[in-house]
Amino acid sequence: VSQARFVDMAGAAKHFRYYAGWAGKNCGKVIPAGGNLATFTRHEPVGVVGAIVPGNFPLLMATWKMAPALCMGCTIVLKPAEQTPLTALRMVELVREAGFPPGVFNVVPGYGPTAGGAITAHPGVDKVTFTGSLEVGKIIQQACAKASLKRCSLELGGKSPLVIFKDADLDHAVETAHQGIF
Repeated sequence: VSQARFVDMAGAAKHFRYYAGWAGKNCGKVIPAGGNLATFTRHEPVGVVGAIVPGNFPLLMATWKMAPALCMGCTIVLKPAEQTPLTALRMVELVREAGFPPGVFNVVPGYGPTAGGAITAHPGVDKVTFTGSLEVGKIIQQACAKASLKRCSLELGGKSPLVIFKDADLDHAVETAHQGIF
């Protein structure tokens, strides 16, 4: 319970707060191109983001996908891990209660090959973001390429690698490495 309260929930709140600050800062620029010429850049939402998240820290993992996409004007289709769908379904209720328009945040619970497969193959999904295993990441990357070369972000495997310098406090580094595994 303490991990859920102090890591999952507190981290999710901090993440939403941080990205809320970015919502009004992502704007285009006018870049002088010489003489009377200028170039204008314009940032646009990617569109519909399919987010597939693991079951460890289900609220925080979903927030890592949701917050940046929402603050940049995208909509979300979230596929939670089969083991933790209730967190995501509760999030739908909270998002609705907060006044988000219908369709901005959606949850598709189910198994990876069916629910996740539908997200990666759907022509209306513009980007897929996934956190999980290398094996599943390869499947998702191939499906995104096959579906129309849609954008794909993958956070795969790993176990919290660290670089520890000679002058580091070794006791603190060991404790930090141990905590990072979870």
